[in-house]
Amino acid sequence: MPTDDFKGLFSDYLTHERQYSPETIKAYMADLENFQAFMKDAGIDQLDQVAYRDIRIYLGNLQRDGLSRKSISRHLSSLRSAYKLLLDRELVSENPFNYVKTAKTGLKLPDFFYESEIQSLFDSVQGNDPIALRNRALLEFLYGTGARVSEVRDLAINQVDLTADMVLLRGKGNKDRYVPIGSFCHDALVDYLENGRSQLMAKGHFDDTEHAFVFVNYKGEQLTSQGIAYILDQIVKKSATTLSIHPHKLRHSFATHLLNNGADIRTVQELLGHASLSTTQIYTHLSKEKLRDNYLQFHPHAKQKKERPKD
Repeated sequence: MPTDDFKGLFSDYLTHERQYSPETIKAYMADLENFQAFMKDAGIDQLDQVAYRDIRIYLGNLQRDGLSRKSISRHLSSLRSAYKLLLDRELVSENPFNYVKTAKTGLKLPDFFYESEIQSLFDSVQGNDPIALRNRALLEFLYGTGARVSEVRDLAINQVDLTADMVLLRGKGNKDRYVPIGSFCHDALVDYLENGRSQLMAKGHFDDTEHAFVFVNYKGEQLTSQGIAYILDQIVKKSATTLSIHPHKLRHSFATHLLNNGADIRTVQELLGHASLSTTQIYTHLSKEKLRDNYLQFHPHAKQKKERPKD
């Protein structure tokens, strides 16, 4: 099968059958296009002409291009899925990517903010104008619910129940979960929805019935993922911290702070919307770091090595 003919089929498969998020689909399609470019350079016209040796050469090229083991593993996962689809549709006789072992990526701990750094972020969001109210509500929501940026971007007003202090988040594969809203997040949302959002909608000549997205830009339009990242970047620049920020870092902070303060790991799994407990368990490594720090700080025989008296 020609590679160009397969792109539409693969995109439909990822969207409708696998129900991946738009971000994941974009990454998988980019990996496929990268492999197609390699095939063209190698003189391979058909997808069923790819052999194990070709894959090893391709992976070697990725290594020489400086890609991390994690990125290379992602490429392999994308292409293995593509060939699984080809095999299922009987468009190839075998999946050559099944013979390639995924490189061990090692453990990379999620990047997170300490609680004092989180407070510095909130201290930097001052003012009662519509933009400030939105930014405070956005920051509180990301940190207070652990939501993914796509879940925040697509959040509709009817998903937020401020009476019950619960929010319905629509996660990967359209899997829904309910997450509580804390008092800080509740107050910030009420303030924004009552005093900020309608003014932003009016600036864009929208009324409140034209769309129901909670978080909007200065023109009253739905915030994009890039827009959310930009807002957070501006918040950091005004804060006392010099650390970098991205939406997922607040999600990591949400999980880490819950575990560090005694939350059950299965509760955190449910709140994050992780299908597998193993995905959540990476945060326990961070909690163990805190346990170690506390031990070294407070245990009498761990604070400092003392010289034993000589005989």
